Amino acid sequence: MKVLVINAGSSSLKYQLYNMTDESVLAKGLVERIGMDSSILTHKPTGREDVTEVSEILEHTTAIRKVIDILTDKENGVLGSVSEIQAVGHRVVHGGEAFKESALVDDAAKAEIRRLFDLAPLHNPAAMMGIRAAELNMPGVPQVMVFDTAFHQTMPEKAYLYAIPRVLYKKYKVRRYGAHGTSHDFVSKAAAEYLDRPVEDLKIITCHVGNGGSVTAVKGGVSVDTSMGMTPLEGLMMGTRSGDLDPAIVPYVMNKEELSVSEVNSMLNKHSGLLAISGISSDMREITEGMENGDANSTLAFEMYEYRLRKYIGSYAAAMNGVDVIVFTAGVGENSVVLRQKVCEQLTYLGVELDEALNAIRSGEPRRITTANSKVEVLVVPTNEELVIARDTHRIVLNSQ
Repeated sequence: MKVLVINAGSSSLKYQLYNMTDESVLAKGLVERIGMDSSILTHKPTGREDVTEVSEILEHTTAIRKVIDILTDKENGVLGSVSEIQAVGHRVVHGGEAFKESALVDDAAKAEIRRLFDLAPLHNPAAMMGIRAAELNMPGVPQVMVFDTAFHQTMPEKAYLYAIPRVLYKKYKVRRYGAHGTSHDFVSKAAAEYLDRPVEDLKIITCHVGNGGSVTAVKGGVSVDTSMGMTPLEGLMMGTRSGDLDPAIVPYVMNKEELSVSEVNSMLNKHSGLLAISGISSDMREITEGMENGDANSTLAFEMYEYRLRKYIGSYAAAMNGVDVIVFTAGVGENSVVLRQKVCEQLTYLGVELDEALNAIRSGEPRRITTANSKVEVLVVPTNEELVIARDTHRIVLNSQ
């Protein structure tokens, strides 16, 4: 079975095409600047040169049509025809309580995703555009939704409920849902496999830190707590998101600055985090460069970011009464040597003993960065959310036939 995996953003669309016989990637790519007359399609067929096209792509239906065209192109494609795509898998950030696992796309599922737009306003509407565009371009091809929140549906009430009037949960399902679940699930299982130990026997803290970031306590292979909340705004300091803050700040600032709900939501999601503190960038690479050049604001931004990440690791060690494995993943977690070093240097009370030489190695494979004497294993595990989506899509479509 060939499965097309789609991750649709408001103005972008990432794709990967898998041959599930051996889980190989036939091609992958990205459509950027959707909605503009200078949209960019970057297509990467495996084992061949990349292809870049610039054209007018005004909406997602056209974007997916362009993707199909290049996948079936005689010169740059990897398929004889679009009929070879037997299933489509979509990343959907928020599945609420309705979806405890991945699900086939049908009218009822689409209606539920629309109902959840308010909980993931930056993500779920974009996912729906991707689903609709795939339906129009590939009618009759089964589609599957894979949810970032599903892995966290195992959290107990004490972890997912907020200490606010219970009626708000009963009426509106106000609770912690988490995000990045596909990644946390993948890397926790990959860590156990790397260590050749049953995941059911391990207490693992997974740190998915990129432009967005979250930490999850995985006990016995299931999520028991996670840092993101009802929306992806809570938790760690991120690239442009504030993370945790006193909720009284919101009405206070709204009153002082005469901000609307939309404006304060934009401030906290798009103009906070590393960008706000550094004043230069939301990109950890640029923050690190600024810090190395002696920029005080960059240094402060890095220190706040690291400090908050380390606090969550400590709190989840307490939540699980110990920790066997700490995993770093995603863009920052996999690539920032200095962040991993600074975090681990302050976790010696847990028995973490960093091996600086191992930490400095850059590799695309899972690897240990602690010494043989370390009481806690610290690993760097590259995440692969697209593969999880492809696997779930393959399994669900086969079972539905």
